[in-house]
Amino acid sequence: MGAIFRTADGASVDKIYLTGFTPDPTHPKMIKVSLGAENSVHWEKHKQTAGVLKQLKAEGYKIVALEKTSKSVNMYKWQPSFPIALVVGNEVTGVTPNILKYCDEVVHLPMNGLKESLNVSIASGIAIYYIANS
Repeated sequence: MGAIFRTADGASVDKIYLTGFTPDPTHPKMIKVSLGAENSVHWEKHKQTAGVLKQLKAEGYKIVALEKTSKSVNMYKWQPSFPIALVVGNEVTGVTPNILKYCDEVVHLPMNGLKESLNVSIASGIAIYYIANS
């Protein structure tokens, strides 16, 4: 999460919503990796992801998951519409089917190697900068 905070700072992300067991900026390891970005990016911690997504959708946000599914779209062939909330999942399990049902769109990064995914902080960084520069 510290790396995601640093990326969010660099790309001028408005806010990060942390849910579930995701560590928040008070965690010592996160403070070390974020290098102070936890002080420049607004954030909120919530227990349940679904509640946050419902709130954002009610406020007019387009909810977009970064996840490879049978229906996901190559991110580079997709045009974001704003305001947007990007949902990234757990390092191992990704964005769960229960959370995907709250998403308006699902996009994925094209992979050319043997592996089907990247580390969540790397994938988030690529997606955040793509969206920020669209």
